[in-house]
Amino acid sequence: RIKEGSLTDGPVDLVLSCVDNFEARMAINKACNELSQTWFESGVSENAVSGHIQFIKPGETACFACAPPLVVASNIDEKTLKRDGVCAASLPTTMGIVAGFLVQNTLKYLLKFGQVSMYLGYNAMLDFFPTMNMKPNESCDEYFCLKRQEEFAAELKARPKVKEEKVVEDEVVHEDNEWGISLVSEDAGETDSSSLEVASGISVAYTVPAPQVEAEEESPDAGNSQLSLEELMNQMKSM
Repeated sequence: RIKEGSLTDGPVDLVLSCVDNFEARMAINKACNELSQTWFESGVSENAVSGHIQFIKPGETACFACAPPLVVASNIDEKTLKRDGVCAASLPTTMGIVAGFLVQNTLKYLLKFGQVSMYLGYNAMLDFFPTMNMKPNESCDEYFCLKRQEEFAAELKARPKVKEEKVVEDEVVHEDNEWGISLVSEDAGETDSSSLEVASGISVAYTVPAPQVEAEEESPDAGNSQLSLEELMNQMKSM
């Protein structure tokens, strides 16, 4: 089906894995390694609060068997881990988010826009989205994975070497400064923080000096304000 399942009866462009057990994932992984078929692996944890998608290109990136889950690596039958009558947790929200990641990256790969995520996880408890690149394991147990790794290594050697040219950046020189713009260090001078409140990391370029108040001259009659009423009457009579 993978080899002749396209509309032109040829190989498909991409395989999407949405199965719910490790045995099915290993079967898809083996088939895609054998046919050198690019595919996406996806899944949601049994407690339904985390999930992931993984882009797998045989020989170039890690296959599912390169870094298998503990159950697969230990050769444990996953059927023995499930209790009778107990269903694994299921949250449509988590599944919807992981499915959205899968479809979005499928569109980016097929329509060739943006950057396809090699591995994108989702942790619903912390709203954490880890991303990473997974290189193939040279000690992988999958025969066709090792074979594809050898083919990719030979392809890399055959590629022409690209010489890296050093780019010398021209120094920026401002010949004219029509607007009188200048750069001032933040600690160029101390400012009076009590007179103006600014946000953290912002400083004022200058401060307005406080207006100077001139002392008023005392009038010659200023001392007469303490005279008694009788003395004032005598002064009026003598005028």
